[in-house]
Amino acid sequence: MRIIVAITGASGIVYGKRLLEVLSDKNIETHLIISKGAEEIISSELSSKKDDIEKLATHVYQMDDFSSPLSSGSFITDGMVIVPCSAKTLAGIAHGYSDNLILRAAEVAIKQGRKLILVPRETPLSAIYLGNMLKLARLGIVILPAMPAFYHNPKSISE
Repeated sequence: MRIIVAITGASGIVYGKRLLEVLSDKNIETHLIISKGAEEIISSELSSKKDDIEKLATHVYQMDDFSSPLSSGSFITDGMVIVPCSAKTLAGIAHGYSDNLILRAAEVAIKQGRKLILVPRETPLSAIYLGNMLKLARLGIVILPAMPAFYHNPKSISE
């Protein structure tokens, strides 16, 4: 399998890190893009650096690298996950505004009919944000808000 993972500038970077850890444990090829906003949040939320997250991925790309294979539909992937997905990124996808590699890779996933999962983290949810989510959900994009479950009775937040 080959999965694109994008981490954008919303709270909840730990979700992106954990996804990369799980995919790495399962020997799944990952192609990582970290937004500029996420770089700042990595240090404050995880007390680590961008490099620490990048080490978990098979391949890493810069936000402005439109020459990367992720920009083309001929680069076959099994899907893309944007976790966490900022309101700005979600709006860019909803309106076809592909001014960086994360948005372009998402556009490619949509036009090629590949799985695209967005994990929004920003609250409260404005009518604009909800409208963008609805627009994308109607296209078949999975909107998977990061809402931890408590039915398994965790003893700590990390559980």
